[in-house]
Amino acid sequence: MITGYAVVQGPTDSPYESASFKLRISIPSNYPFAPPKVRFTTPIYHPNIDSGGRICLDVLKMPPQGSWKPSQNLSTVLTSIYLLMAEPNPDDGLMPEITKEYRENRARFIEKARASSSQHALLSPKEGGRSQRADSEKEESASSSDEADGAPSGPMKKQKLQQT
Repeated sequence: MITGYAVVQGPTDSPYESASFKLRISIPSNYPFAPPKVRFTTPIYHPNIDSGGRICLDVLKMPPQGSWKPSQNLSTVLTSIYLLMAEPNPDDGLMPEITKEYRENRARFIEKARASSSQHALLSPKEGGRSQRADSEKEESASSSDEADGAPSGPMKKQKLQQT
């Protein structure tokens, strides 16, 4: 199994805007025939992501419960996660209380999501937040700048994968 990390910036016009979230990606030995396992290591207040960072997203599951296909890649997975951050899916909520709040009191959900992001995520310096946490700096120093393999750029930053 190969394990690595990615950093996803919060989508514009979302409660996660100006925040960056770290993901742990584990690629199984039978990839691309099985989906990667992806988990948020940065806490996030979201209806489709539980307190352990597990993500409820069809592209991360094998059929018939999910929609993973061998033709998909890590860029597709990270883009799907980014889109889920922008538009949570209340019809497939993983956190019942947050899902209910998202449906019934969107303003309160946004307030709590922003507060959680301010507390846990890496915030852009222009927003007055901290630019890095100490534990992230060590792993960031191992990041790879090689983007030739189709890894995402822009709101998602590729980091070096290590075999475990």
